[in-house]
Amino acid sequence: MARFKDLLISTRPWSFAMTAISVCMGTFLAAAEGPISWLWLAVVLFGAVAFHAATNVLNDYFDTRYGVDQADSPTAKYRPHPILSGLMTPRQLLLEAVLLYAATAVVGAAAITRSRDVAWIGSIGFLASLLYTAGPVKYKYRALGEIAVFLMWGPLMIGGAYAVQRGGLSFRPLLVSIPFGMLVALVLFANNMRDVEYDARRGVKTLSILLGQRRSLHIYLGLIATAYLSLIAMVASGVLTPWALLVLLSVPKAVSLFRTFAREIPDAADAITAQLDTIFGVCLMAGLFVAGVVAR
Repeated sequence: MARFKDLLISTRPWSFAMTAISVCMGTFLAAAEGPISWLWLAVVLFGAVAFHAATNVLNDYFDTRYGVDQADSPTAKYRPHPILSGLMTPRQLLLEAVLLYAATAVVGAAAITRSRDVAWIGSIGFLASLLYTAGPVKYKYRALGEIAVFLMWGPLMIGGAYAVQRGGLSFRPLLVSIPFGMLVALVLFANNMRDVEYDARRGVKTLSILLGQRRSLHIYLGLIATAYLSLIAMVASGVLTPWALLVLLSVPKAVSLFRTFAREIPDAADAITAQLDTIFGVCLMAGLFVAGVVAR
């Protein structure tokens, strides 16, 4: 039981809410066009969570291997690091990642029977996950992490869940995926804004280092505002029903973030950004559920 707990902690399960929201968004967008399979929703959700867990585990493995994560790293101060805290050995962590990828591959192979688009979506997702911190690419260290996170939790995951239900992709779910994908990417961006000095010492390049703290803050706040404005525009243009305006219930949290970040970048920058993502995502998911499942 203790070993299972260690394995679970090493996957960072508190971050899976964003994956669940992306999968449900894609599914509920599909529900607006016809019946959906709740069984396939569960299957895709399992595969997406396994993929997310594998990415987290492999990220910790390579960050430690390359000396980015050390005892004095900001990351190790606010969450249990599987290697640095002694929960697992590097070999055990790598084996866990392989098993999680294997589970993802099984789900992906089954989902291809529903839509061939799953093949290329899964391939891109796997390469993005593997090369995130693995050599020789290690694009996370080359200021490209935010772009990959946007693609994986935005168009790829939401579009993939939609494709499994409807047998193919369409423009609407890809468009709707943009604001939520941006907000998920801002979790990493906030993390990098906080860690500018530490990352610079380790030779890691991030967008925050390249842009500078002031520009990074303006982009961070601007993208949050853009997420809301784009949803309002989609409702006004008929892409989404007025139920999508439930996201406005998350505005107080966004205002709170604006005020907090305007004073200083907090130690929990990524965690409180993730809280906004969750509230925003749940509200939008609820609006899509009502429009696609209940009202249809």
